[in-house]
Amino acid sequence: MLVHQILKSKPEAGVITIKPGTTVSSAASLISEKRIGAVIVSTDGAVPLGILSERDIVRELGRRGSGCLDDKVDDLMTADLVCCVPDESAESVVTKMTEGRFRHMPVMQGDTMIGLISIGDVVKARLSELAMEKQALEGMIMGH
Repeated sequence: MLVHQILKSKPEAGVITIKPGTTVSSAASLISEKRIGAVIVSTDGAVPLGILSERDIVRELGRRGSGCLDDKVDDLMTADLVCCVPDESAESVVTKMTEGRFRHMPVMQGDTMIGLISIGDVVKARLSELAMEKQALEGMIMGH
């Protein structure tokens, strides 16, 4: 399965972004409100400058306490993004996520972000693919 197929299967198109300079507390509120695991930091919604995950926020809360909530997202975000492209395989994406120990990846077409996929999106797509393969094999065995 390819990344563009995974993007098509997602219920909501687009990527939730937040502008640089926004407070971590505002980002946490957005993450909570939208029930997502990470937010992309972007000036224009198309070029990702970084990513801030719920893990990043919790890690900093544990280290420094609630004072980090007044920091800017720019201070906590991961700026060295690992991205994928629409024709990349799900296996490649899972490998990158597992090796990098992160759960969200921007999908890029040239210099423009066209989506965001999570490890959950990839696993769901793979389970669907395995279910279809199982049905096909059962059909062949049963002579259908």
